Amino acid sequence: MRRRAFNLPNLLTYGRILAVPLILLCFYLEGRTHPTDFARWTALAIYVIASITDYLDGYLARIWEQTSNIGRMLDPIADKLLVSAVLLLLAHNGTIDKYSLWAAIIILCREILVSGLREYLAGLKVSVPVTRLAKWKTTVQMISLGFLIAGPAGDKVLAHATEIGIVLLWIAAIITLYTGYDYFRAGLKHVIDE
Repeated sequence: MRRRAFNLPNLLTYGRILAVPLILLCFYLEGRTHPTDFARWTALAIYVIASITDYLDGYLARIWEQTSNIGRMLDPIADKLLVSAVLLLLAHNGTIDKYSLWAAIIILCREILVSGLREYLAGLKVSVPVTRLAKWKTTVQMISLGFLIAGPAGDKVLAHATEIGIVLLWIAAIITLYTGYDYFRAGLKHVIDE
């Protein structure tokens, strides 16, 4: 049991959870809400590594046959912590503002609602598999957040990097609405049948 809790896939998941406060620290280390370019690039590097572990932990657990209950429990929690914390940070920072806040709200609401639905259905021993489109949603969402973390520092390297991040965030939000509806349609029949 203890050996499974500390296998490499689970260590990658723990690392993703630890990345959340590190990213936040980059933005607030200097006691202000508008970080320096160096702080943004550091936060982006941590975020990219954390995002890569999102793919690697599940992949390695499957190919090495090291799946565990703690990994199955913590993996979606780590994903939601990372995305939610970054969205809230960028909203507070002003990188995401005005109409773009709606894209962030859509993503956050879907994450909370789908998590609740999955938890309820797990109690009924019903599994709702992750669709290919939901995986694409996650990919677009992660890329958009990377552009937005870089923000003004990224604009100096790639013209309109922040705007690209906002457009991708909206694309992720639209896919989020569709996949969220898909999950609820699949799960609702089990809720109503009860």
